[in-house]
Amino acid sequence: MSGHVQRTAKVSETGNGLYQNDIQIGDHHLTAGEPRELGGDDSGPTPMEMAAAALGACTTITLRMYANRKEWPLEHISATVTHKKGPREICATDDDDTDHKPGLVDIFTRTLTLSGPLSEEQRERLLQIADKCPVHKALSGSSCVRTLTTDA
Repeated sequence: MSGHVQRTAKVSETGNGLYQNDIQIGDHHLTAGEPRELGGDDSGPTPMEMAAAALGACTTITLRMYANRKEWPLEHISATVTHKKGPREICATDDDDTDHKPGLVDIFTRTLTLSGPLSEEQRERLLQIADKCPVHKALSGSSCVRTLTTDA
């Protein structure tokens, strides 16, 4: 995508809670942490939860840019993303460009809701475009990303 701005994420412990971190990206501040079950104080989302959120945000932004450029009647987009560890077999079996090592892999399940009077061809094309978002590409290099859809 043209016009990409590269900013650095600065992450440091806050000292205010076990595993609590302050994240600064430009003028933005976020807090990351770990749940109580893992010894944290649940002061913010975990890093993997942030990765899931990044995938969802990147997907919706990418789809919005594409739909606007094509002047398609996409009224609203939402994404729900979950993360878990599991066997690679849970993901697509036609994923030949990844290592097929035994053991568990990171599995991100992305459910998209596309609202608007889109044709079936437009919906299919948007699903293809979803896999082209930069975060999807980054995560699928060593992870597995599954995409599901729901009707609005």
